[in-house]
Amino acid sequence: MSEPVPGCVFCAIIAGERKADFVLKEQDAVAFLDLKPLFKGHVLVVPTAHAETLPDVPPEGLGPLFGAVQRVCRALEVALDAHGTFVAINNKVSQSVPHVHVHVVPRRRKDGLRGFFWPREPYASDAEREEFAARIRAALR
Repeated sequence: MSEPVPGCVFCAIIAGERKADFVLKEQDAVAFLDLKPLFKGHVLVVPTAHAETLPDVPPEGLGPLFGAVQRVCRALEVALDAHGTFVAINNKVSQSVPHVHVHVVPRRRKDGLRGFFWPREPYASDAEREEFAARIRAALR
């Protein structure tokens, strides 16, 4: 675990300086209940090493983080009789705490969760879609 970042709520939780309802504590990742859950059982999975956004997580930290997310997904289905889960990460925009955290939310069919994301914005043409794909591919090189 890296040194806690002063003022980071999640670093303080990981260090034991702030209370949280932990469901998982591992060397590289922890998981605890969200204080303002979308549905009861909404869990945040957080790397123990401070990183502000997902792109800031070093490659060796991704396996432990998403391994914990996977285990929490399974646990929510078993423990809460959930039909599935919703998994999401905000990077900068709508990110309430600048320490990467993965939301794992229990879901049930017909639970009323609709319109959670922005409206869809279709491409104007195949050419426009292909141009966006080319731009993203170029940025990945």
